[in-house]
Amino acid sequence: MANTAHLALTYLEAAQSQKHVTVNEALSALDTIVQLSVLDRDLAAPPGSPVEGDRYLVAASPTGAWAGQAGKIAAWQGGAWTFRTPRNGWKAWVADEAAFVFYDAGAWTHTFKARESDVAKAPLGARTSFRILEESHTLALAAASDTAIQIPDRAIVFGVTVRVQTAITGATSYNCGIAGEVNKYGGSLGVAAGSSNLGVTGPTAFYANTPIRFTAADGNFTGGVIRVAIHYLTLEASL
Repeated sequence: MANTAHLALTYLEAAQSQKHVTVNEALSALDTIVQLSVLDRDLAAPPGSPVEGDRYLVAASPTGAWAGQAGKIAAWQGGAWTFRTPRNGWKAWVADEAAFVFYDAGAWTHTFKARESDVAKAPLGARTSFRILEESHTLALAAASDTAIQIPDRAIVFGVTVRVQTAITGATSYNCGIAGEVNKYGGSLGVAAGSSNLGVTGPTAFYANTPIRFTAADGNFTGGVIRVAIHYLTLEASL
C-alpha cells in the first residue's frame, strides 16, 4: 500500500476490504502527531499507569516496552504503546518543562521558552515589555556553537545569563557572546556542571536577529549542554 509523503499515513486502495481499519489507523496517527504536546521527555522506561492519549518523547537508552524507540513519540492508545518517528523541524510542547523542543539531526535538541512582562502600556496600544528567551543548548562538536534562539531585531539587550547543565568537554573554558564579539557576555567561563555567569552589559540595541555564540578555548567542544537566557526590552507602536 502507498503512504503519504510526510506522515506515512496509509492511503485507501480501490476495492479495499475493511477500509475502516486503515482510516482508524490514520486518525490515531494524526491524534498523536498534530498539535504535539507531551508529558515528559526524560523517561527511559514507560510509566506504570498511563492514561489513554498520554504522549512522551522517549529518552536515550530506553527499556521495557520502549526498548529501541529512543527519540520517538510514544503514545498510549487502545491499551498499548504506539510509536511515531519525528522528522526534522517538528516541535513539541513538553508539559513538565513548560517549553517547546525542536527535532533536528536525529534528536530533540533545542529547548525554547519565552517569558514577558509589560513595563508600560499606553491607552492607544503602545507597549514596552521586558522579555526573556531561554534555551537548553547542546553544544555543536566544533570550535563555536550558535543558539537556536536569537536576539530579536530591534531588541534592547541588558544581558545574557548562562549555566552549564551538563559538563562541557573538549575545551578548558568558553566564551559567551555574538559573532564578532565572542566574549561580549562573558569570557573564560567555567566548564564544570553548575558553573554560571551573569553577562550584564549596558543596554544595547540590535538591528538584526542575532544568535548567541559559544566559543571554545584551547580546542573544540566535544560535549556539553548550556542553559542560556537573553534578557531584553522590546517596544511596540500604537495600534
